[in-house]
Amino acid sequence: MQTGRSQEQRIRVLVADGTRIHTELLASALRCNPALEVFSHVSDSAGLIETALNNRVDIAVIASRLADEPLGGVEALRKIRLVRPKIRGIILLDSSKPEIILGAFRAGAKGLFSRDASLETLPECVRKVHAGEVWANPEQVVIALEALTASPTLRIGDSNGLSLLSKRELDVVFSLAEGLSNREIAARLGLSQHTIKNYLFKVFDKLGVSSRIELLFLTLNHPVAKNPLDQPDGNTSGKGPSFASSRTAAEQGMPIAQMSLATMYGEGRGAKKDPQAAYMWYLICEKSVLEMQNSISTGKRKMAGLLTTDEILEAQKLASDHNKKPVQPTSAGFPRHATATGQLKS
Repeated sequence: MQTGRSQEQRIRVLVADGTRIHTELLASALRCNPALEVFSHVSDSAGLIETALNNRVDIAVIASRLADEPLGGVEALRKIRLVRPKIRGIILLDSSKPEIILGAFRAGAKGLFSRDASLETLPECVRKVHAGEVWANPEQVVIALEALTASPTLRIGDSNGLSLLSKRELDVVFSLAEGLSNREIAARLGLSQHTIKNYLFKVFDKLGVSSRIELLFLTLNHPVAKNPLDQPDGNTSGKGPSFASSRTAAEQGMPIAQMSLATMYGEGRGAKKDPQAAYMWYLICEKSVLEMQNSISTGKRKMAGLLTTDEILEAQKLASDHNKKPVQPTSAGFPRHATATGQLKS
């Protein structure tokens, strides 16, 4: 018999597939694990969203295809997480098409479970995702990483970037770039942690970023930032980031630097070849990529709600034109796209 405490510790899992039979098969596979408390909902996206929002749910296991639309499950997860971001999603994939895999990640999925995988491993997938890990096979991870490296590098424009910040705001940004916590920044500048948080909110608003990771990424690519990566460390070729600069940026949470460091370890370029270290940094990069994807998707949805269809199409054209421009290296050796000449209407 379950005690009250053990009941509270059970992982509450919502399951939804395209048909009642498939939903019950999934639920049965999960109910075999006593650590999971499973309840199910069949087929339609609207009812699924309502069920998720009106109940305590830890994990949502949702088929990408629901009865009402081919990618209804992916869109349902996106809407659920907009309201309840703490719910962690697992998408059941009927296809390995890159666009579906990326769509699932962008919707906030922390796990991708293929239909051809054994249902016996589904409870383990749920436990791993609940513990904060990402469940995806190597092919799916590669697709996500390739999408990241093909995306335009985030940057601050020379004309209205860091120049918008006050001296004190710049002090906070540069301290953050050094890897200091809010507490450490407050001690350095003789301010309270609450004041540091307020400065960061103002900086986020001025620069159009939504997280510390995005802000760090921007400072890495800005030519006038007092960047700790600009210190010489033996790489004078100018053809790429050095090991020391990659390591510093990777520790600060820069996905592109984490990818670079993993490649260096994997190929023995700039560092002693170490497959285990390479694999570790690929895993770390994977988590950073998903966090950034979530931030980007949220920001895009927020801005899209403020634009007309014509303005969205114009922005897409400007982005497409920008992506066709050659990539230029920063002083630290990481790629930076040429500055876009087009400007959106204010």
